[in-house]
Amino acid sequence: MIIPHEIPQSVALKLDEPRQRAAVAIAERLRAAGHTVLLAGGCVRDLLIGRTPKDYDVATSATPDQVLALFPGANAVGKSFGVVIVVDEGVACEVATFRRDLAYADGRRPEGVVFSDPPTDAQRRDFTINALFLDPASGEILDFVGGRADLAAGILRAVGDPELRFAEDHLRLLRAARFAATLGFTIEDGTAAAIRATAPQLARISVERIRDELSRTLLEAQDPGAALVMLDELGLLQVILPEVTALKNVEQPPQFHPEGDVFRHTVMMLTALPERELTLALAVLLHDVGKPPTAEFRDGRWRFEKHASVGETMTRAILARLRYPRETIETVSFMVGNHMRFGDVRGMRRSTLRRLVGAPSFAQELELHRLDCQASHGLVENLDFLKSFQDEMAREPVLPPPLITGRDLLALGVQEGPEIGRWRRQAYDLQLEGAFCDRESALAWLKKTMNDE
Repeated sequence: MIIPHEIPQSVALKLDEPRQRAAVAIAERLRAAGHTVLLAGGCVRDLLIGRTPKDYDVATSATPDQVLALFPGANAVGKSFGVVIVVDEGVACEVATFRRDLAYADGRRPEGVVFSDPPTDAQRRDFTINALFLDPASGEILDFVGGRADLAAGILRAVGDPELRFAEDHLRLLRAARFAATLGFTIEDGTAAAIRATAPQLARISVERIRDELSRTLLEAQDPGAALVMLDELGLLQVILPEVTALKNVEQPPQFHPEGDVFRHTVMMLTALPERELTLALAVLLHDVGKPPTAEFRDGRWRFEKHASVGETMTRAILARLRYPRETIETVSFMVGNHMRFGDVRGMRRSTLRRLVGAPSFAQELELHRLDCQASHGLVENLDFLKSFQDEMAREPVLPPPLITGRDLLALGVQEGPEIGRWRRQAYDLQLEGAFCDRESALAWLKKTMNDE
């Protein structure tokens, strides 16, 4: 994005989006009851720089009980912290009372709150660009912390004392990196220094919160490769993904990897991601984590024997530690464990190729291979070969239904157990090789082969 040089003093709401209409309708009802009411936080920031807000938060002088009285069906789940969820025409909106937070004991949430006013409320927020208010009636921007100037300069700056802000909520450490990477902003020096000093505290945060921030950073950053470098430079990567930090300074043979060490290779692949999809992004991030533990200088160059299989085991452990869904863990681990087989495709049997191309994850695997080549030697022969094979298979199912079934084998006297599987695999491989194309010829082959044995 292009950082704006001027940030307007006001914003005219167009009410052309359901979430905005809902927030304004709630605000109007609160104002009609005599309360001060403003839009707050990220939605104001996004409106000022021309982004579409993902949601709208309402801040008000009304207490939670007063909000509940005006909106009887509201959800009071955050009442003790001054937050009520109000639904207007099917759209949920967070309504929070202006407040000052009391002491934080767990690095996550305050022990309590004291209701206050807009200037005080702004002081408890994380970053200046997220501490702006907008009067939905007049469109006026209220700025008590210099957020407009930081928006104009493209700077992410903590509100007040940065070490105090990060001590209050340790997740703000990762949020800082995500906001900077997503907006293309620079983190202010004092804020960056406080992140480095406080980074070890991330270990106190729940892995689910860390996982979600990591995922959002990979998917939302303008350049996920640069975001990875930022996480490393801020000392955050070592805390959340030490296995990725270990990629730094792991040398690779220059004839295959002129780009440099494994970390640089991974950064380049992330930067080149054409479309954001979490499974592929995680596979790129972790595809070479097996290289550091398998690195060996032998016969004049660095080698990484079985790094893919070692990486698969490591990836499974990493994603399980971060509590990703089982399906994500299985798919990403499979992709990491099998990413080196693409180097052998031109020597594969036709049946093996068809199984490769017919796998549910093949499109993502192929993209992983393309990125891997692009960020290293640049050779595309195997990629072109696979694309040609795909074109060849376009007129028929890559993995057709098997002509020989377990029922056929049982009818021919094969006992339940491993022999059933052996015969089925052998028959299906031959079918994929084109040895027979109909059920009759497949059964004839099966009977003859069984008799010969």
